[in-house]
Amino acid sequence: MPELQLAVIDVKPGAALESQSGLQMLRPRIYGAYRAPAGPKRIAAIVMHPTSNFMGHYLIAPLAERGICCMGLNSRYVGNDTVLLMERAIQDLGAGVQYLRAAGYEKVFLVGNSGGAALAAFYQAQAERLTATHFADGDPTHLHPGDLPPVDGIALCAAHLGRTRLMRDWIDPSVTDEHDPLSVDPELDMYDARHRVPYDAGFLARFSAAQQARLARIEQWCLDRLALLRGTEGAPRDQTFIVYRTHADPRCVDLSLDPNDRLPGSVWGDARQVNYSANAMGRTTSLTAFLSQWSSRSQADGPTNLARTTVPKLLLTYTGDQSTFPSTRDAWLAAGGTRIRNVDIVGGNHYLAGQPALVPQAADAIAEFAHSL
Repeated sequence: MPELQLAVIDVKPGAALESQSGLQMLRPRIYGAYRAPAGPKRIAAIVMHPTSNFMGHYLIAPLAERGICCMGLNSRYVGNDTVLLMERAIQDLGAGVQYLRAAGYEKVFLVGNSGGAALAAFYQAQAERLTATHFADGDPTHLHPGDLPPVDGIALCAAHLGRTRLMRDWIDPSVTDEHDPLSVDPELDMYDARHRVPYDAGFLARFSAAQQARLARIEQWCLDRLALLRGTEGAPRDQTFIVYRTHADPRCVDLSLDPNDRLPGSVWGDARQVNYSANAMGRTTSLTAFLSQWSSRSQADGPTNLARTTVPKLLLTYTGDQSTFPSTRDAWLAAGGTRIRNVDIVGGNHYLAGQPALVPQAADAIAEFAHSL
């Protein structure tokens, strides 16, 4: 087995120091860990998430064993998505692609795992045709085609559709006061004992409509607040705020909805506890980060971007996943058209945690795809 090696990458050599990227404030500097198999440098993969630390990803060693150099790359926002801008995350991913191209690899492909799936799709869509000239808040991105060299393929596994769709499907509509995490309208509370599983169709329709309404209110508040800040002399251009209760997907408790092989609950444990926790998806965010990641204005929707790409694609569906479902698979396949195929990893949970026999199945499928590029 080749040794694990460290990649230290300056995204923009000589660029100014940043103060808004978590701990990665060195021009900015990002880090990756990879295994390089012996022999010709033919194929390399990057597995990256907008904020999770993938330097110890479960596919790095198995892909190396199958002749593929695999790098787990971290963005400048690793461990902290409070100020994460998806347009900067793809710039970081582009720096990783450049690193592997410069190392001599003939083919480079992306492995989009979990939230990394929409990131990979966004990256390749912009690499093929750059349209993200401005952030969702209107500021210029200063991205250039040279920042985003195209890759040769995309493999998606346990693939979320994107942060904008996650927030749409997971935000709790029963919150009545955005400043009080305990405020609740029982008529819209999926965790209230009065709403029994399986949920009534009428309740689900009201629930979904209220989710969209709450999300729209927050988005409009962000836009209004940014306009106020940027129209006030001496005011900061951004601020942070809290979005309470962002884990209320009826599918977590009603297994008759979008059914697969999953167990009840969330990938993080008891769904209600996650919903009320101090740190959860999108809990603390800045105005600009909310618009870039979580709002309807986000440019990083997974299927929309995947449909714009022309490279071969592979989708691995983990059938025991508690946060991606048959409808998720169907959306990716529709977006991928004739250039995507699906492989089911039967019984696989979201991270293949505690399922060591399934990891080689995933690695075999990705390796077969990679060697066909």
